[in-house]
Amino acid sequence: GIKWMSSTEAKLEDAKDKKPTAEKLERLRREKINRFRNQHRINVQGTDLPDPIATFDQLQEEYKVHPKIMENIQAAGFHVPTPIQMQAIPTMLHGRELLASAPTGSGKTLAFCIPLLTHLKQPRNKGFRALIISPTRELASQTHRELVKLAEGTGFRIHMIHKAAEAAKKFGPKSSKKF
Repeated sequence: GIKWMSSTEAKLEDAKDKKPTAEKLERLRREKINRFRNQHRINVQGTDLPDPIATFDQLQEEYKVHPKIMENIQAAGFHVPTPIQMQAIPTMLHGRELLASAPTGSGKTLAFCIPLLTHLKQPRNKGFRALIISPTRELASQTHRELVKLAEGTGFRIHMIHKAAEAAKKFGPKSSKKF
């Protein structure tokens, strides 16, 4: 037969039947992430992108970034990640390729140095394990300075090479063949 009820009863009945489905929860999560990205003016392209981080603490919780690196981030006065760091760090920690653009002074250096040191895990005596190529000596110096501060106390050795002859003196004459 027909079930007669008021509109208020019908709304209550509907509310009981609508349990959040996995699809609806996922859609709500995506909407929340998109609002966060819009709020911070983060534009991304690609598929299966990792969620941005809102705090540096998430790096230790979700990605197991070395505690000493986390300590160095705090000591350097970085308390909240910049928009480029919010999205670039998780993307790189997931092993994804990245092409990023942000203004000067927006934190790009830290955005790629944290994942670099995290992927290396710990120091080893195996020669050069990572290489950063910079277009200018000034940018190379800045990157070197930031990496030295970030890696302090972790055992990583950070070097800047800008002349092959100096590199041969510093690392030995067979360094070009060895590395």
